[in-house]
Parts: sequence; structure tokens; C-alpha cells
Amino acid sequence: MARAIERIERDIAALKEAIRAIAVELQTAYASYLNTLGLAVRKQLILASYHLCTQGYPENFLHLSLNQRQQLQQAIRKLGQLASEELLTYIKSEGIGGDEGDEGDEGDEGVTPVILDTSTSEPIIADTSNPIELAKWQQNLEEVTQEILKKLSHDANLLLQKAGILPKKLPEPILAAAAAAASEASGEVMPGPPNLLNLVIEIENEQQSEDSGLTQIMAINLRLGEIEFADVTLSSERRQIRSILLQLNKLGREYQKKHRERAIAEAEAAWRASWFE
Repeated sequence: MARAIERIERDIAALKEAIRAIAVELQTAYASYLNTLGLAVRKQLILASYHLCTQGYPENFLHLSLNQRQQLQQAIRKLGQLASEELLTYIKSEGIGGDEGDEGDEGDEGVTPVILDTSTSEPIIADTSNPIELAKWQQNLEEVTQEILKKLSHDANLLLQKAGILPKKLPEPILAAAAAAASEASGEVMPGPPNLLNLVIEIENEQQSEDSGLTQIMAINLRLGEIEFADVTLSSERRQIRSILLQLNKLGREYQKKHRERAIAEAEAAWRASWFE
């Protein structure tokens, strides 16, 4: 029985090494993906803003002076740049084992994924030999990415509203609720111009409205699915991440199976050790 437990322990140790290798591969893939995503987000934000200003609200944009237009464009570019930088701050590498990782190249064998929890701003360090923790880290990273896109859309809409492009009377809670509803299908490509939200709302005291105050609103709503669809490199890197996750899921199932086998073997050994006639 002791030999059986030792064999299971060796199998678990081998699985942990394989999972650590997958963790490094996954983090490398995400680092490249987020870098590409940052560039794509900046591009799509500019394209969405262009469409909104020239086709959604051309009259409002024409009312701006040349200086005001340039300031608006610069502010939009700055928002995109900040979001691009923020995406990369949520993923970084740290060696495992403290000072031991500084000896030779041994420190490269273990890399701990670290991200910041958006609710607490505290770093979350995943055990890269544990597939469950690694999966949680990956899910958290995806949620952080969605939050950054949501915040960028919100900030861009506020900027456009202050510049006089979007209606001043547009209720922010309505816009936020509509964006939240649209984000539920963020992985899908919606009809119409990409990364824009079209909705019809009722605004009180709207002088130009002739249909009981109904007004059509267009606003920026950056969606991950549409950003990936428009970028070949980003789509390819997303497919690579999915492929790595499939490998992780396979190893995870084997990892849980071996832990179950070990628990059974140890329980059987404990029963025999305590049994007497």
C-alpha cells in the first residue's frame, strides 16, 4: 500500500511540473494578447469616435471650433493610451521560491502569475502547480479586461458629452444600464457599426422631438468580441489561449483524479493500520 501511495505521489509531482509549464505558456500568451489588445483598443476607440462624430452627430461635431475638435481628438487618443497601459499592469511575472530562484537559470522554471484584484487593489498570486487556482487567475484576468473596456467606454462617452457631441440631457444611469446589457453578449458580433451602442430613450422636454419625447442615442460601447473580430493577430492569439486552456483542463482533470486516488489509498492504509482483531 505504501508503494501505491508513493507511485501516486510521483504521478502528482509529474502533473504539477506539467501544469507549471502550462502556466508559463499561458501567461506568456496572455502578455502578448493584452499587448495586442491594447493597440487594437486604441484603434477601435478612434474608429468608433470617428463614426459617432461624423455619422451619429455630424451637426454637433461641426459646431466645434478647430481647436475644440483637436482637443477632443487628443483626449480620445489619451484615453486609449491609458487603457492600453492599464491592460498590461494587470499581468506580470515574479519568481517562485524567493532567493532560491536567483541561482542560475533555475528561477526561470517557475513563474507566478500576478494580477490586481479590482475590488481590493490587492495582488492575487496563483499557485501555478494547482490547476484550480490557475483557472481562477485566468477568469479573474478576463473579468479585469472586461472592466477596463467598460470603464473606457464610460469615460469616452462622458468626454463626448462634455464636448457637446452627445446630448447633455442623456441620463447616465440609462446609458450605463444599456451598456451593461450589451456587455452580457460581449463575445458576439452585433449588427451595425462596431463598438457603438444604439438605443431609443425618452427624454423629457426635448424640443426637437415629435414622437412623445423618443430620442435615438448613439454611444461608444467597446466590446471584446468585436475588437477581436476586427484584428487578425488578436483573433489568432485568442485561439492560442483557448488551445492552452484545453491542455490545462485536461491536466486539471487528471490532477483531481490522482488526488482522489491518493485520498482513497491513504484512507485504506489508515483503516488497516487501526484495525485489530
